[in-house]
Amino acid sequence: MPPATTASTADALPDRFRDVDHLEDIMSAPSAALVADMKKIPGDIIVLGVGGKIGPTLARLAKRAAPGKRVVGVARFSEKGLRERLTGWGIECIEADLLDRAQIDKLPKLPNVVFMAGRKFGSTGAGDLTWAMNSHVPALVAEAYAGSRIVAYSTACVYPYVSVTTGGATEQTPAVPPPGIYAYSCVAREAMFQYFSRKHGTPGRLIRLSYAIDMRYGVLFDIASRIHAGQPIDLAMGHVNVIWQGDANEYTLRALAHCTTPTSPLNVSCPPTSVRAIAEALGKRLGKAPVLNGTEASDAWVMNVSEQNRLMGEPRVPLDRMIGWVADWVARGMPSLGKDTHFDTRDGTY
Repeated sequence: MPPATTASTADALPDRFRDVDHLEDIMSAPSAALVADMKKIPGDIIVLGVGGKIGPTLARLAKRAAPGKRVVGVARFSEKGLRERLTGWGIECIEADLLDRAQIDKLPKLPNVVFMAGRKFGSTGAGDLTWAMNSHVPALVAEAYAGSRIVAYSTACVYPYVSVTTGGATEQTPAVPPPGIYAYSCVAREAMFQYFSRKHGTPGRLIRLSYAIDMRYGVLFDIASRIHAGQPIDLAMGHVNVIWQGDANEYTLRALAHCTTPTSPLNVSCPPTSVRAIAEALGKRLGKAPVLNGTEASDAWVMNVSEQNRLMGEPRVPLDRMIGWVADWVARGMPSLGKDTHFDTRDGTY
């Protein structure tokens, strides 16, 4: 099991990533602020839905920030080798289907829960499963873990499109999204956690995350890959929020020390930025002019992150550093997860 990483290691960000192992090592290196907040949080941690794109590095980060805590990861573990990787990082793995109430009941009831289970892509044509994963499962978990703190992943997609001149939706903006099964099921997910938090007095936070980026996927990877391949970039969804996944993981774990009763939303990302500006910056680094189609709409799925910054400080990794990292990764033909974000989709169909 790796030792807890010092703050100086976490803060010494590289100019590029040698390979996937180097990427995941840096992404799971805790800051001094995270180590301090983890000391304030009594008890062990269970990560429900650890098997997605973000879960493994979040669980590893938690273990490195608090090596004395038990960190349990729950998933179906359909990805080959994931259980072994997590176990090697000191994460205790439990296989379970969160759609099964009996299996949830058998899970250890640890004091701190990070809920990451959900469904987005494939929702069109299979809406019942999306509704079940995004609303039924949260209700089961909220009841089963009524005595814990619950930090639950949500999304900026619960917001309506807002004018790009406003600085983005705040946590007080009503959750009334544009049409689409995914977005509405996410509103239902939040409602389940809010209802049971009020009923049982469960402390929590709803992490309204907007576009975490890894070198292998994310909005920046999608744009850079299209530029590199000479493919057009649609500007209709002309503004986005993006955040380094390492920073997103830190904010999520630190939110355990900033829970409210009843649970409440917290926007997590960097400030909104222009897709055109991102494409032009990536194009310069890749040595290829981006092919830009269409015109930016006056509104977008963007949000204001002032409350996040007030509570926990600004993200460690600025946009320019992320752009440099992604351009280098794509130019070298490094691995991709093959999971397009569909950030340019405006009709809610996924």
